[in-house]
Amino acid sequence: MTNRRAYIHELIDIRGTNRANYMHHMTANWSPNAQEDRNQQCFGVWGVLGSTGHWPQVCNIWEEDGLDGLAESFAGEAVGAGLQDPKLAKWWEQAAEFRRGGFDRILLPAPWMPTIAEHLDDGVRADVFAHEILRCAPGTARDLLERARERAVPAYDPFGWRLVGAWATAMRDDDEAILLWALPSWQAWADAEAVQRTDDNITWWRAATRATVTDWQRILLAAAPLCPFRTGRQPQRSDRTDWEE
Repeated sequence: MTNRRAYIHELIDIRGTNRANYMHHMTANWSPNAQEDRNQQCFGVWGVLGSTGHWPQVCNIWEEDGLDGLAESFAGEAVGAGLQDPKLAKWWEQAAEFRRGGFDRILLPAPWMPTIAEHLDDGVRADVFAHEILRCAPGTARDLLERARERAVPAYDPFGWRLVGAWATAMRDDDEAILLWALPSWQAWADAEAVQRTDDNITWWRAATRATVTDWQRILLAAAPLCPFRTGRQPQRSDRTDWEE
């Protein structure tokens, strides 16, 4: 089935030691409402492994009901003097104690990429993820996703890596792609990372991108306790601990 969803990708800067508090606030306190009010699904929430990227940081990815659904969500959000849904004032106030800011993207999936519901129905579960941002020549991001499907997927399959996300960044010149891999263990990352320059299939994949990819960044992510890839379900109100709306 063709994936016609849109996605919000967020890299969030955390205040001090509040990463666990923020991840719980996003999953338990935000997502159940967003599922009902915005038809938004939690694709995943992860902590960035500090040794591989900026820290302390959290990555959120939200699955929206296409661009039309996202536009409807924006219309409900950008209201009032503060351009925030007044119903969420308490939630925003609490979130501000846990985070300092961040950087968001709108992502459009490769048509063959499964939705989060399809992943969960297929039994995909993981605690460890590799997240890649590939900057490429204008007009080539979509082609890059197809190359990833044809070459990267079989290259990393022997290490147990599974491609669960493949997107082009919207509102750019088709010059950025994001790949998200579910890994069976931290050792599976080490095994693949150790042979980046020697494994024939991995070097074949990387060589296929040399002419168009201008920058390649990989970071590692650890799934939050209520990440759907860990629990096998969407966050629920029953996951809340000390939060009342």
